[in-house]
Amino acid sequence: MIIAAVVQILLIALNAVFAGAEIAVISVNETKMKKMAEEGDKRAKRLLSLTTDQSKVLSTIQVAITLAGLLGSAFAADSFAEPLAQAIIGLGVTSAGGQSAINILCVILITIILAFFNIVFGEIIPKRVAMRRAEKMALGISGVLKAVSVVFAPFVWLLTVTSNGILRLFGIKPGEEDNPVTEEEIVLMAEAGSEAGHIAESEAELVQNVFDFKDKTAGEACTHRKDVVAVFTGETDKEWEETIYGTRHGYYPVCGEDMDEVVGMLDTRVYFRMQDKSRENVMKQAVRPVFFVHESMPANTLFFKMQKAREHVAIVLDEFGGMDGIITIRDLLELLVGDMTDKDEQDEYSVKQIEGGWELSGLVPIEEAEEKTGITFNEEYKEGCETVSGYVCNVLGYVPADGNTAQAQDGDIKIEVTKVEQHRIVGVILRQEKSGVDEKENSEYNKEGQGKDADDAEDKK
Repeated sequence: MIIAAVVQILLIALNAVFAGAEIAVISVNETKMKKMAEEGDKRAKRLLSLTTDQSKVLSTIQVAITLAGLLGSAFAADSFAEPLAQAIIGLGVTSAGGQSAINILCVILITIILAFFNIVFGEIIPKRVAMRRAEKMALGISGVLKAVSVVFAPFVWLLTVTSNGILRLFGIKPGEEDNPVTEEEIVLMAEAGSEAGHIAESEAELVQNVFDFKDKTAGEACTHRKDVVAVFTGETDKEWEETIYGTRHGYYPVCGEDMDEVVGMLDTRVYFRMQDKSRENVMKQAVRPVFFVHESMPANTLFFKMQKAREHVAIVLDEFGGMDGIITIRDLLELLVGDMTDKDEQDEYSVKQIEGGWELSGLVPIEEAEEKTGITFNEEYKEGCETVSGYVCNVLGYVPADGNTAQAQDGDIKIEVTKVEQHRIVGVILRQEKSGVDEKENSEYNKEGQGKDADDAEDKK
């Protein structure tokens, strides 16, 4: 009886080994195994040779599991059923079916007990261990699997032929590889890793940005024409100097009659080092040929083109050949790693809470302004514009002159324009008043703002 129990334990252990091996082989990181094999790990090489045809190795494991299970059941029934039946009869238990009925009941009882131990110790525990230690288990059992695959080769061949034939009946090609990992799956894995704390949130965002990179176009990533500061060939050297020192950008498009006629790109790194800033010398030393790209070019393609050409800045053209905007290598890098603006640049997009309201840059996107201030702008005035500046211009109905201020009211939103430069609203103060503002009062307030701006404009003339 003791020998029979030991044999039964060994058969359950054998089942456990192959059940764990099945999960380990499926779960192991193939890329890591290839790297280990290249570094000379013999076990990794052996495992890779087995998993090259995964259906074959799984069939081998399944044969071993099935044989261990069948042998265990048969051995248990043969070894324990009759002694158990005799013990029951010896206790004076009888049955209408006689001894054969008791034998059958004993077989069923032993099968249930065996199933319990086999499921717990031969399936659940080894598979859970394999999921947690897939690499270690797969490498450790690779030698056993290699030997078993040779012994069971005829059975595996028969199983493979049979299963492949059945798969073809369902329209599945046995030789087809599993679907490769998709971008979406990689992003989801990164998000899951971030939520579980295995990778940083910034790393998960970087993975997302890498896949979004090729979906962005030059037209979407560039600084658009209305925000581009350029110098013109018809301007004086003094005007060029005022523009460059007043705005402090790295590059300036050099234009002819208008923004669509770009004749060169002025590099301020060279310009600031020059002693002789005469027009002829600046055009010769600091102005380089223009790198033109189309607005529809994918961001990843543009990045590699600029990298190959060693260009840091490009002019983006629209479908009609006019300037759509300007884009730099830094703009493209920000699509990957996020915002790279320094403190001074952040001030251009600032939203600050002040006493009784909010102070905003005109360049702040409308959605961001609404989110940060809690103020909901009128849909009518939001239409067709993206920034606070555009919204305010729609409310006013005109663009304030440079250096002027203006006031207006949109429902319960009191608007004060504090700064205007280059025909753009740069600074705005918003105050949300209590409901019940008199409509007539609003109208007079708007007129007051427009009148003040008109008077200022008249004084300037």
